[in-house]
Amino acid sequence: MKISTRRALVLNQDYSPITVCSIPKAFLLLYLQKAELIEKTDDLKLRSVDKSYPFPSVIRLINYVTMPYKGVMLTRQNVFKRDGHECQYCGTSKDLTLDHLIPRSKGGKSKWTNLVTACKRCNTRKGNSTPEESDMKLKRMPFKPNYVMFIRDFSGNIDEKWMPFLKTKQLSA
Repeated sequence: MKISTRRALVLNQDYSPITVCSIPKAFLLLYLQKAELIEKTDDLKLRSVDKSYPFPSVIRLINYVTMPYKGVMLTRQNVFKRDGHECQYCGTSKDLTLDHLIPRSKGGKSKWTNLVTACKRCNTRKGNSTPEESDMKLKRMPFKPNYVMFIRDFSGNIDEKWMPFLKTKQLSA
């Protein structure tokens, strides 16, 4: 796996997870002494002409960073991630769109609990009605993921060394 696709978990000074960053960014924070190494990847090293450095997996910031908003942004891609990139009606992963369970024309809002991933075919079939009105069953009800859950479950491949930091810290949604 290339270095550009690897990532490191960034913890705040109190060990709460705040983000995921690229390995070059994590190394820079370590090199500038703005973070300390908590976990490294044993079988990999970062090398310069004359030095070898540990490959960061988890780093902790030296100074506490105030995070005013620890929520997951409501974006099209984040809804797709939450729903596993598949239609919540038929399960296909082709031609995906967003569907409002309560249509906007009937007062439905664009929020986590009213949006699901749907294929164009199912979205067209549902039309301007609710799933109940169109006799369509959802695979699972939409929910608002919390920040730690989103990093742990929906951010793609994660390093096993992250898990102790993501299991113990449950933040509110």
